Amino acid sequence: MNDPQPFPPAAPPPFLIVSAVRAALAEDLGLAGDITSVAIVPPTARVRAAFIAREPGVVAGLPCALSAFSLLDPDVRAGIVTPEGGRIDAGGVIATIEGPARAVLGAERVALNFLCHLSGIATLTAAIVAAIAGSRARLVCTRKTLPGLRALQKYAVRLGGGFNHRFGLDDAVLIKDNHIALAGSVREAVRQARAAVGHMVKIECEAETLAEVEQALAAGVDAVLLDNMTPAALAEAVALIDGRAVSEASGRITPETAPAIAASGVDLISAGWITHSPRALDIGLDVT
Repeated sequence: MNDPQPFPPAAPPPFLIVSAVRAALAEDLGLAGDITSVAIVPPTARVRAAFIAREPGVVAGLPCALSAFSLLDPDVRAGIVTPEGGRIDAGGVIATIEGPARAVLGAERVALNFLCHLSGIATLTAAIVAAIAGSRARLVCTRKTLPGLRALQKYAVRLGGGFNHRFGLDDAVLIKDNHIALAGSVREAVRQARAAVGHMVKIECEAETLAEVEQALAAGVDAVLLDNMTPAALAEAVALIDGRAVSEASGRITPETAPAIAASGVDLISAGWITHSPRALDIGLDVT
């Protein structure tokens, strides 16, 4: 590929990208390959094409899309017109592709699947980030990701201007309602967690009421997850926390609801649906 920067510095390690794309190609091509193109397209045929945005958005997933072509045939050449994280208007060119027609057609759907899905995440993230601009709140994603795609989906969130929450269960302690029920109390859950983890590990505790916020603070947590509270209740919780812990709001976050939630003064707003069920950005690969 002649792309000057196929794997931007902010992207996951190349081996993770290639591994995900290789698995997707194997799923799509099966054991016999693209039998339609093999039957119709001469082996020496070459083609020029371009990724065209059908609607405005934020570009994400180019390393995956371009890898799909190069894995099928290293003779495929690409040129990036709109870089990763760049905003594009409807009709704008994201990247150009040139090379053996069979390889381009064989990788087309896998390339678009990654590019449309990840650009959808980045675009949705950017919309919520714009909605809370001017507040202190940061938008963060969660572990509600599609199996096998977590690193890529969280990368797309970063491209949209958001930030990442935990990457996995081993990143940090997050005490939820079921943990509290099994431990017997917030205080006991935090005590057990503190005794079990290293000094570098942060502890966050979920709270659904102001009483639970007080219990979490008394136990000495690093962060409090304020779950499904109204903006008014969130403001009360933030005042109660008073900087003693990081405050995080979650539940029913959309571009429409986010401004009022951010106005409560919380430090973080977490949203799971920006990764587990975003609408794909409409992008096509058009032969030029």
